[in-house]
Amino acid sequence: MNKTIDASLNKDYTHPVRDVLWGHIYMTEKQAELTVSAPFIRLSRIFQLGPVYLTYPGATHTRASHSIGVYHIGRRLLQNLAERGASEWLTPEGVKSFLAACLLHDLGHFPYTHSLKELALTSHEALTGEIIMKEPFKSLVGNTGADPVLTAAIIDKGMPGSGAELLFYRKLLSGALDPDKLDYMNRDARYCGVPYGSQDVDFILSRLSPNKERGADIDSRLIPNVEAILFSKYLMYRTVYWHHQVRAATAMVKKVLINGLESGKITGEELYNIDDTGLFTLLGVKTGNPLIESVKEGRIFATAAEIPVNESNIEIKEIKTRSRLEEHLAAELCKAGIQVTKNELIIDIPEPVSFETGLFVLDEDCNFSESSSAFKTETVNSFIKTLYIVRIFCDQKFKQKLKTFPDFYSILYKVANREA
Repeated sequence: MNKTIDASLNKDYTHPVRDVLWGHIYMTEKQAELTVSAPFIRLSRIFQLGPVYLTYPGATHTRASHSIGVYHIGRRLLQNLAERGASEWLTPEGVKSFLAACLLHDLGHFPYTHSLKELALTSHEALTGEIIMKEPFKSLVGNTGADPVLTAAIIDKGMPGSGAELLFYRKLLSGALDPDKLDYMNRDARYCGVPYGSQDVDFILSRLSPNKERGADIDSRLIPNVEAILFSKYLMYRTVYWHHQVRAATAMVKKVLINGLESGKITGEELYNIDDTGLFTLLGVKTGNPLIESVKEGRIFATAAEIPVNESNIEIKEIKTRSRLEEHLAAELCKAGIQVTKNELIIDIPEPVSFETGLFVLDEDCNFSESSSAFKTETVNSFIKTLYIVRIFCDQKFKQKLKTFPDFYSILYKVANREA
C-alpha cells in the first residue's frame, strides 16, 4: 500500500469509542471532535428506526450510533481496498473526506425515521451537505484532514463535482455492499432481537476488489453473501420496518404532517434540523392534532384491512390524493352507518423500496443479476410485490365494525376508482 495512504488510514487513530455491535472503534482526535458537535449530537436524539420500539422495545438505538458504525465499516472497507490496489488513485485528503462522509452521512436526516420521506422537502443528503459547508462545522471537517467540499459532494450527489476519486467514493458509500447497509442490517437486527439482518461483514470485506469506476467488485464466492443481504433486507422489511404497527404509527404522524403543511400551520423549514422530541412538540403545539399525542402514548391505530397492491387496483400514490380519498371514504362509511371521521381513518400505501444488485462478478465476467445467483431480477421484483400492501388503519374503536362490515371493500373500491 502507498505509504501516505497507509498513514491516512492507520496513523493517529487513538481515540476509542465503545460500540455495542463492533466493540472498540478508533478515530483520530479531530474526527472524534465531530461526534461531540451540536449537529452530530442531534443524531443521538433521533431513533434509528422511529416507532419500531413500539413493537420491538429494544429498538432504541440512534442515528448517532449507526453513523459511528458506518464510519467504522467505511474505514475497514477502504483499508481492504487500498491494500488490493485502490491506493493507486486515492489521496490522503480523499481518504479523510470519505471517512468524514461515512461519519456524517446522516447529519441532515429527518426525525422519526422515514415519516417525512414522501413530503416535498429538501433531501436529507442535501441538508447534510449544507451543514458541512457552513461554519463552524466546515472548519471542524477540515481539521480532520478532509476537504469539506469533497465530503459534502460524496454524500449529496446533487452537488456539482467530478473526478475519478469522487465517483469512486460515491459508489462505495451507496451500493449493494455499502458501509451504511452493512451497519444498519446488523445493528437493527441486534437491537430488535431478530436474527434476519446479521451479516458476515469480515468475509464480505475480505473478498471485495477495488474498481475505479464501479467502486467494489465481487467474485462468485461472495454471491451467497449478497443473496443473504437481499433476503435479510426483505425479511427485515416484512417483519420490522414495515410491520403493520410500525406502518400505522408512521402513517399517523405523516397524516398530521400533511395536514399541517397543507393548512399552513407548519412550514417545511421548521422540520429541518430537529430531533424526535422536537418533531412531536412542534406538531402538538402548531397543529393541535390529537393523533400526535396518541402516537406519543402508544395508542396506535388498528388494521382494518390489508390488500396486496397487485390485487387492489388502487393507484393512489400521490399524498394529497390519498388525503382526499380518506375524506371521501369516511363520508361514504358515515352514510352506511359507521360514524367515522376523516381523522380516524388512514389509507397507507408503501413508498418505493429498492433492492440494490448493481455489482460486477469478476470471475463470471457479468453483472450480479446475470450471474449464477438464484436471485434473478424477477426474484427480487417478487420480493417487492409481496411487501407492497395497501392497509386501512382506523381508530381502535372502529376495528371490529370495519373488519366485519360486509360493504367495506366495495365502498373502498368505489371511492378509489372515483378518485382515480
